[in-house]
Amino acid sequence: MKEAEALLRGRSAPHEAVSGFPHCADTRSGGKPTFSARCPPRGRARGRAAAGSAAAGHEREPAAIGSDRACAAPTSLPGGCCSSGVPLPGDGAAARERSDSCHIMSGDSDCTRTSPSVGSPSDNEFLPDRPKYVCSLSPDLITKAREELQEKPEWRLRDVQALRDMVCKDYPSLGTCLDDAFLLRFLRARKFDYDRALQLLVNYHSCRRSWPEVFNNLKPSAIKPVLESGFVTVLPRLDPEGRHIVCIRPDRWTPSNYPITENIRAIYLTLEKLIQSEETQVNGIVILADYKGVSLSKASHFGPFVAKKVIGILQDGFPIRIKAVNIINEPRIFKGIFAIIKPFLKEKIANRFFLHGCDLNSLHQNIPPVILPEEYGGTSGKLDISAWNELLLASEEDFLHDFSQLVLPCDSSPHDMLVSGDADDKQCDDSLRGMKPQLYYCY
Repeated sequence: MKEAEALLRGRSAPHEAVSGFPHCADTRSGGKPTFSARCPPRGRARGRAAAGSAAAGHEREPAAIGSDRACAAPTSLPGGCCSSGVPLPGDGAAARERSDSCHIMSGDSDCTRTSPSVGSPSDNEFLPDRPKYVCSLSPDLITKAREELQEKPEWRLRDVQALRDMVCKDYPSLGTCLDDAFLLRFLRARKFDYDRALQLLVNYHSCRRSWPEVFNNLKPSAIKPVLESGFVTVLPRLDPEGRHIVCIRPDRWTPSNYPITENIRAIYLTLEKLIQSEETQVNGIVILADYKGVSLSKASHFGPFVAKKVIGILQDGFPIRIKAVNIINEPRIFKGIFAIIKPFLKEKIANRFFLHGCDLNSLHQNIPPVILPEEYGGTSGKLDISAWNELLLASEEDFLHDFSQLVLPCDSSPHDMLVSGDADDKQCDDSLRGMKPQLYYCY
């Protein structure tokens, strides 16, 4: 637990010291622990309205933000969380004490009154009780973010302010966190396109409010049985592109023990934890799904209704870049499962699915064996889920306030909700009835 707490605070504990996780290292750095929640301090940026042309997608001129700001990892991380945003890293007590450090926007928010007009910035434009954003990206990742995500360090805070102003104007009752680090997640996920980032932010909250079975009382301790089963975990080593490998094993789930929504809750919390890292925001993640032993009875639980919601969240309602989905040991039944999933996939995501069957050599062309556990022909030892479980469970306080209360914004409209109502439910039920014969045929 002490090692996990050290990793949560961003301190580098020796990777051999992590109980049951001797290979917790970055393959690119020769031993750097990768399970660190290195999220930058979250603070309110200069309250300076961005030019209207910039918000409309026109060419932006760099603002006098102070481009000489050092991009270095912080020595300490503030705790706290926001009412509807993603929790801040930090120990539980500190998280509660500093929960007010995150700028929350509500219906009576003063965000528009604290945003001066465009002009020469001064130190007075920063609120003294808010920590300033400090970039934790390495020089290589700054270059990668510039090339792949259109993120320019000299414009970064101006882009954040532009998105903040759009939220305050168009969704004043959204109840979202407005801190720099939080909003940056959505800008990076949409390559700094303001409109798309705003829609992603709205979808993020809409998804959470429209599926209470998944998001109510969502905290690590609530999904402990799923974690202990090994249904979802994160491999301890990064791939050569600096991406975490999220390993999902449906055969570890016993439907009689808990509903499928518990598995979805566990996956969502895992992604929330990973996205706290700026490195993950830039590099994205890779999914490894092992379908060995998946029967028809299990497959029937994942119908079009659940598939649509899950895929909708991953594609349009969560600020993460899914770079590859590797499927191994898939039985014939998976053809039916994929037939359910594919209509909801965007072409770009569908092209990132790789079906390897039982061919481990094919898998190794996508994920090097040095990263994989012995179960998948790798050389990193037996698959050990204990270290990731310990890290996630140690983050309990981070998630308590974030998911304890969800209030539907009064200005939300049906087209903003990623998951619609009864009409879609009926359509999905009809689709499931039409799909069942295909499932039986494949099985």
